[in-house]
Amino acid sequence: MSAQLLARLRTAAVAVALSATAILPLAAAAPAQAATAKVDNPYVGAGVYVNPEWSALAAAEPGGSAVSNQPTAVWLDRIAAINGSSTSMGLRAHLNAAVAQAAGKPYVVQLVVYDLPGRDCAALASNGELGPTDLPRYKSEFIDPIAAILADPAYANLRIVTTIEIDSLPNLITNAGGTATATANCDVMKANGNYVNGVGYALNKLGAISNVYNYIDAGHHGWLGWDSNLQPTIDLLKTAATSSGSTVANVHGFIVNTANYSALKEPYFTIDDVVGGQSIRATSKWVDWNRYVDEQSYAVAFRQKAAASGFDSNIGMLIDTSRNGWGGANRPTGPGPTTSGDAYVNGGRIDRRFQAGNWCNQSGAGLGERPTAAPTAGIDAYVWVKPPGESDGASKVIANDQGKGFDRMCDPTYTGNARNGNQMSGALPDAPLAGAWFSAQFQELLKNAYPPVTGGTSDTVAPSAPSALVSTGTTSASVSLSWAASTDNVGVTGYDIYRGATKVGSSASTTFTDTGLTASTAYSYTVKAKDAAGNVSAASNSVTVTTASTGGTGNLGCTATYTVSSDWGAGFNADVTVKNTGTTATSHWKVTWNFGGNQQITNLWNGNKTQTGAAVSVTDAGYNGALAAGATAGFGFGASYSGSNSVPTLTCTAS
Repeated sequence: MSAQLLARLRTAAVAVALSATAILPLAAAAPAQAATAKVDNPYVGAGVYVNPEWSALAAAEPGGSAVSNQPTAVWLDRIAAINGSSTSMGLRAHLNAAVAQAAGKPYVVQLVVYDLPGRDCAALASNGELGPTDLPRYKSEFIDPIAAILADPAYANLRIVTTIEIDSLPNLITNAGGTATATANCDVMKANGNYVNGVGYALNKLGAISNVYNYIDAGHHGWLGWDSNLQPTIDLLKTAATSSGSTVANVHGFIVNTANYSALKEPYFTIDDVVGGQSIRATSKWVDWNRYVDEQSYAVAFRQKAAASGFDSNIGMLIDTSRNGWGGANRPTGPGPTTSGDAYVNGGRIDRRFQAGNWCNQSGAGLGERPTAAPTAGIDAYVWVKPPGESDGASKVIANDQGKGFDRMCDPTYTGNARNGNQMSGALPDAPLAGAWFSAQFQELLKNAYPPVTGGTSDTVAPSAPSALVSTGTTSASVSLSWAASTDNVGVTGYDIYRGATKVGSSASTTFTDTGLTASTAYSYTVKAKDAAGNVSAASNSVTVTTASTGGTGNLGCTATYTVSSDWGAGFNADVTVKNTGTTATSHWKVTWNFGGNQQITNLWNGNKTQTGAAVSVTDAGYNGALAAGATAGFGFGASYSGSNSVPTLTCTAS
């Protein structure tokens, strides 16, 4: 089991042309207004505040004007940040600017609340100004003044989204209490309870303001995706959410990947993939028994488990996509070779870090998905909480009066420790203190953006045509296809499948199954590749496939038997036995069903699954698809649920 550590950053604000005093009068002039009712997703139907300080720095960079209008979060990472200075905007100045940008329309302001006592106990680059026992100061000098400003009626029509204390609570799970990656500082913070009580106090004070939406930091999949970490983290977050007078009602959602680099989606492998007859969970050092391979799957699972643990059933999720694009020339364009689990994952993963525990100024990283409201079910928004271009930490010792230490994870020559599997740090050289503007990092992010940044050199190169299109199995109503991956100068984002001249579907992988067909009928297929810029390849080779007959002797057939092997109330394990009931050997089988409740499969073995809502489809894993007449094969899975857990009715088809 691996336990990873991540995401750090920001303190020092950077001087820009727009000063705090230039906009302070807005709050005084604004009339008091009654707060609007809280909405389910604050990002839907609303604009989002563009921080003029960050925008000016980004626009000053070559090519930066292409993204300088993107909304980023304002970091309240020390007491002095609340009031600002002659060269940096304070909280009121930002809120006043947001009121002006909103012009009376719904508008989101994103704030990072980040100054806990003994902050970042497992890292040095972003240690804070308050000592381990300074909880009274945290309350009276930091949270209380923030709450007083946010409650000003002048800001009542803003939707104020807060990210609550990144890194804090997850560190108590993985880096304290006798774990292999424990630090003395984290042991102190776990023992004194000031992380838990501080977070609870912040949630309570800020949650009492009707237009504030609190999102608690929830790490990322490469840190907390293991069974030994995920549920204990959720339990600890609930403890914090019900401490210091708070309740779970003060938690509007959670945010993952804050200021980190974990890929949003890994398009070329899934956690259920099998190579050489073994799960990649067991054979890939990168996966290393984790349950998740990317942030989207982790966020969805985290949401489901949090709701099952007592948080609101409509709890929302945010994903920080500011630096997880991983585009550029080194982005893979298809799966890795199947010679081993390591080769398969490492050859196909778009996250190009040496190890998922690397968190500081990563070389090769790029801007990710642009901020987007409600991009998929259960996700409130993709957001840029970490302003791209702000350093994670200095690459060498730099004297300062901000309490910033030198962390070797920011040193490009560092060979690692237990928290990153003793791998190289992957950090960029010549980095300034955490929070300071790092031009080289911004240029790296711009160059490797994915989707690519438009406005500079546009991508007009189409992917190569897919090749080696073949049919991998047929029934009387279903045709399965596979093909060799295309290549692209930036990266292939998916494939469109055509039956004749009609597009019948799309796939992010190099396989597809067309259904609803007529028995004993010939169909012709081609496939085209596409990239993020909308370029489409030429068509692949054409393949003609005839569906099977529904009658005659020697028919194919199968049944599937479903057994729950264990059930602990919030989750269960089940086994399914597939039997060839026909008189002809099968090449492949497929089992489908609809769950009767909210069951969600979290891991599956000896098969390949697709789940959309309650609908589940499982196909053989290749090595267990061939069954002689009367022979059996099986697969199993683990799932989470709440409420009832009735046994579904299964349908089995063979080809």
